[in-house]
Amino acid sequence: MAVHGAWTLILVTLMSIWCVEPKYIIYNTTSKIVPGKLNVHLVAHTHDDVGWLKTVDQYYVGSNNSIQGACVQNVLDSIVPALLADKNRKFIYVEQATTFCIFPEMVERSENGGMCMHDEAAPHYIDMIDQTTLGHRFIKREFNITPRIGWQIDPFGHSAVQAYLLSAEVRLLILWSLRVLSTFRLKLFCKLLFTAKVGFDSLFFARIDYQDRAKRKDEKSLEVVWRGSKSLGSSSQIFAGAFPENYEPPSNFYYEVNDDSPIVQDNMELFDYNVPQRVNEFVAAALSQANITRTNHVMWTMGTDFKYQYAHTWFRQMDKFIHYVNQVSVLQDLSYACLYLLSPAFSALSTWLSCSHLN
Repeated sequence: MAVHGAWTLILVTLMSIWCVEPKYIIYNTTSKIVPGKLNVHLVAHTHDDVGWLKTVDQYYVGSNNSIQGACVQNVLDSIVPALLADKNRKFIYVEQATTFCIFPEMVERSENGGMCMHDEAAPHYIDMIDQTTLGHRFIKREFNITPRIGWQIDPFGHSAVQAYLLSAEVRLLILWSLRVLSTFRLKLFCKLLFTAKVGFDSLFFARIDYQDRAKRKDEKSLEVVWRGSKSLGSSSQIFAGAFPENYEPPSNFYYEVNDDSPIVQDNMELFDYNVPQRVNEFVAAALSQANITRTNHVMWTMGTDFKYQYAHTWFRQMDKFIHYVNQVSVLQDLSYACLYLLSPAFSALSTWLSCSHLN
């Protein structure tokens, strides 16, 4: 999917497009997977620890910032209007413990949904199920949404038990706790548990051993179908993806208010107009990640700990990248597309991996 030799064409095309009278720009952020092209999925997210360096309450209200500057209330208050401003925007929010502090009008999404992003080594599996169930019960009651994607990006290591629970058993226990299943039906389903997959569609994580990560990058095996139990076979498997680095954006693509990454400056009446340069840098970073990915879908994790306290600074730049990168790709018939996260891509990946790499 290389576009060697295309940089000059991109520059010429961009200059011809934008050498016009400046006016208000409506950015086209329509998200659509383009078959045969490299699809770059921008995944806006924040990771708000439910207690770490500060208490849960201090993190929520933003007090005791001498230890760490973080205010989850600002994140929630900022995200809602930013999402409502454009229906194409997507956002991943995991830690439901903070939503018990305030009831925001959250966008309909379906990731993780537990009270927190639990550790996978020390807790008993019952505790893992309990905290996940409590968070899911809140989401189901308030939004009538059932999470389908695991987002375990920050636990320090991962266990096969987590993959197994998310692939099957957790879903049944959550349905029972929501009174969707009766006790009798739960027992009946448990008997059938190992003959059909009924859990999450996928699981994503960031923290793995550095040698394991390097090996997987070389072999293009960051994406796998993870079987939580060899003896149970396909009934315990789930599509899993490890991030190529951490759960942060690529270098020079951070957009919190105090970050120093170059913005997309597209007003030609002002200094430092840089659309061609930023498009080129975006494409280069996307191609670099594509070289360690086995399919034509790559994920950019646009966020990190306690980000999006002013969400518009992130979404404004992502809107511009989607608009300009796709515009150049169409005009020059180049082999890439940029879009906000679309879940069907991961269903397609899971199917492809299951058919191609498992007996």
